[in-house]
Amino acid sequence: MDLSYSQEESAFRDEVRGWLKTNLPQNLRDKIANYEELGREDLMQWHKILAKKGWVAPSWPKEFGGTDWNVIQRYIFEEECGFAGTPPLIPFGLSMCGPVILRFGTPEQKKRFLPGIYNGDVFWCQGYSEPGSGSDLASLKTKAERGSDKSGDHYIVNGQKIWTTLGHFADWIFCLVRTDSSLSKRQEGISFLLIDMKTSGITVRPLILMDGGHEVNEVFFDNVKVPAENLIFEEGKGWTVAKYLLGHERMNTGRIGASKRELAKLTEFAARQTGDNGKPLIEDARFRDKLTRVEVELMALEITNLRFLDQMRRSGQPPGADVSMLKIKGTEIQQALTELSMQAVGPMAQPFKSVANDPDFDEFTAGLAPRYCNFRKTTIYAGSNEIQRNIISKMTLGL
Repeated sequence: MDLSYSQEESAFRDEVRGWLKTNLPQNLRDKIANYEELGREDLMQWHKILAKKGWVAPSWPKEFGGTDWNVIQRYIFEEECGFAGTPPLIPFGLSMCGPVILRFGTPEQKKRFLPGIYNGDVFWCQGYSEPGSGSDLASLKTKAERGSDKSGDHYIVNGQKIWTTLGHFADWIFCLVRTDSSLSKRQEGISFLLIDMKTSGITVRPLILMDGGHEVNEVFFDNVKVPAENLIFEEGKGWTVAKYLLGHERMNTGRIGASKRELAKLTEFAARQTGDNGKPLIEDARFRDKLTRVEVELMALEITNLRFLDQMRRSGQPPGADVSMLKIKGTEIQQALTELSMQAVGPMAQPFKSVANDPDFDEFTAGLAPRYCNFRKTTIYAGSNEIQRNIISKMTLGL
């Protein structure tokens, strides 16, 4: 097993780091640094910059705009973006629906949907979770009934999706729907549909989070007519597609680069901030112990990630069920960093900006409390961490 970078990979890292330093717009850099809410224009601005460079979809085949980078180069790119503080590339099109279409789609579907995803012309969202069917995804109840008329074959979709991230920005949604309710095994009879969000019968209702942000939504389907040609793979085989997609999603939830950036900011702040004993907070043994524990866990997560990448590099196969380890530990570290940041600031950690008339203090605390609230979700999305532990127990440990 080789966990070190080659000379060529180190040179590639320097190239990426230099390009990001030059090409990340200052307005986006500032918004990320201050934890400001990003609108659709902000997200698409960065997407289009990367698309123009040819770096927006590194894992895609070269014929569809991919970079032909190996898995190590893709990892380096993602981590350098996280450390530089770039806006997130919204994964629903690039990292989720796109790979699904590449793997299961027809030539016509690839030609129709992939260019819009790549160029950032079409904004996608995900329709998986439902009320009562979040972590227990196979219990979903949204129905799609097959029919036909003069306009051709179609599905009529009725039901509800919830926690639909950025659904209020989306042009299209990919959905898991139940096309057959007669089967005893719940994972059977589920299909994967692509639905135009402008279709009559779709209603999007905001869900305001405890940080005050509008990030997620409820989506209602009331006799929504969807062309049968928007079915991905075979009818009733959507669970196969869903598992493939979730593997890609969980591989990208560790966010090691972003956590490194947050750890560096917190360490620098703790070195300046005075504790109750009149000394820098970093000299407080209890706080320093918590901080170094997170640092060690982050280093261990990075090594684990590199192990997966080395395995993928040698086998050419996507990660297995044990990739859930990255999701579990990565999201726990993200939460731990927000908790330590709140502890470092103390009673001044309020959900507003200028509180201390100290530019350095205000720069660190800007948006901190809303960020802490927002990050309570990280151990739940992409399959809750409790479910991930069950997956590891069953699929990897055989328990």
